[in-house]
Amino acid sequence: MTRNKKEYRRNVGVAVFNPRGQIWLGKRFGEDGPYCWQCPQGGIDAGEKPKAAARRELFEETGLKAKNMEYLGRIKGWLYYDFPAELRAKKQTRFSNIGQRQKWFAFRYNGDGSDIDLKAHGPQEFSEWRWADLDTIPQTIVPFKREVYEQLVIEFADFAKPVE
Repeated sequence: MTRNKKEYRRNVGVAVFNPRGQIWLGKRFGEDGPYCWQCPQGGIDAGEKPKAAARRELFEETGLKAKNMEYLGRIKGWLYYDFPAELRAKKQTRFSNIGQRQKWFAFRYNGDGSDIDLKAHGPQEFSEWRWADLDTIPQTIVPFKREVYEQLVIEFADFAKPVE
């Protein structure tokens, strides 16, 4: 499928793995139900490099500083998802693009969780967090982002192995 990249908002996603190979998930603030968990993500500011945006978004949403973690790698291309029509209609200004195109980065976190601060920078994105097995994350995400998360399971499988 050929996509017009100008119709998609530039965005980054951040996968944070612990030494057991589990991935960090945040519960979207104010949401409940089976599809309210996701990885940190956010827009790329004008003139900002994707890796710098990933580090910024990671801090803003979790309080974690990527410079204090091990950089594992990234997905080389862009991953795309479309916003559902009803979501675009409800939030015209925020969803002026038809979807997002994302660069994904992976880091290893070796801390005990005490430095995770979901209120590090407003507005708060997540109300709680947990560790999960990588292969379970497509079932936790809203359906319109599921294809991206299925690709993460494939691309980041090596990072989901316990560190010896």
